[in-house]
Parts: sequence; structure tokens; C-alpha cells
Amino acid sequence: MNVAYVRVSTVDQNEDRQIEALKKHNIEKWYTEKVSGKNTNRPQLKEMLDFVREGDTIYIHDFSRLARSTKDLLDIVEQLTEKGVHLVSNKENIDSSTPTGKLMLTMIGAIAEFERTNLLERQREGIAVAKKKGVYKGRKAVSIDETKWNDLLEQYTSRKISKVEFAKQLDISRPTLDKLLADAQ
Repeated sequence: MNVAYVRVSTVDQNEDRQIEALKKHNIEKWYTEKVSGKNTNRPQLKEMLDFVREGDTIYIHDFSRLARSTKDLLDIVEQLTEKGVHLVSNKENIDSSTPTGKLMLTMIGAIAEFERTNLLERQREGIAVAKKKGVYKGRKAVSIDETKWNDLLEQYTSRKISKVEFAKQLDISRPTLDKLLADAQ
């Protein structure tokens, strides 16, 4: 099935230009919305991603209509790839069903990963400098009442409560609970 996704950022904007450009693809189902692309929390986008099936093709006018950040774009592309759905962008002339299109998306992904790795490296360097200066002390340790911990741990190991409930009772996140459980072993 040929599916189109059309998005403009505000209600004052007009989507006719995008619709006209996509008509040549014999679109069978249209998803149109007037909402910011700052994140992927968009009703029509979510509905479309749930709707499409293996073999379908999504047509967009350009990548900025689908996502404003490389990370969001790559997340959407990965989701579509897992479902066997192709993506075609008019403006960038990229079709993920072709070898060249796959190469271009892979290159975009590699650049995004490179940027992310550099960002994390700069962050680690900054933290190291701040620690030397005594400015950065790290996250404060979580303190948990030992009696409460032992009681909840017993309930958890006997499967009376779930890990979610365990974390909720301690008022901590799941990853923090996982770390505490690993430390306890």
C-alpha cells in the first residue's frame, strides 16, 4: 500500500504544496497533521506507524516532515525497517528499498552515531576536568532503609511483588533498583 505522511508545523501553514508533490505516487492512504516536529509524539505519525505493514511504502515530501532530529529520523527508519516498510523522500530523492537509498540512510546513521560518540567523549572529558577542580562530585548515593529493603527483597524473591512494584515502594527508578540488586549479589 502507498501511504503518505504530510506535516506542517502550525495551523496557519498550508499542506497543499506537499500533497501536490506526493500525488504522483498513487497514494492510497493519507496521514496529515498540523503539529510541530520537535519530537515524535504526534497522533497521525503514531497512527501511521501502527497502520503500515510489510511491503507498504511511506512517501514524504522531505525528511524534515517526518522528524526534526537525526535521532528521531533514525528511530523511525529503524522501526519501519523492522516492519519491512519502505520510505521514500521526494526532496532528498532517497528510497530505502534501493541499494543507494539504504546506503544513504546508513551513512546518515553513521554520522549520527559519530556525533553521539563525540558528544559523550566531550562530556566525559568535561566531567574529568570538573572532578579535578572539585566541582563535580557525581550523583548522590541512594539511601534506603535496610529493614524496608530486606522486607521488599524477600517479597520480590518469593514473587509476591514485581520489580516495578519493588522500585515503586522504594521510590526509585528501575535502573537504580537493578544496580542495587546487582550490588546485593
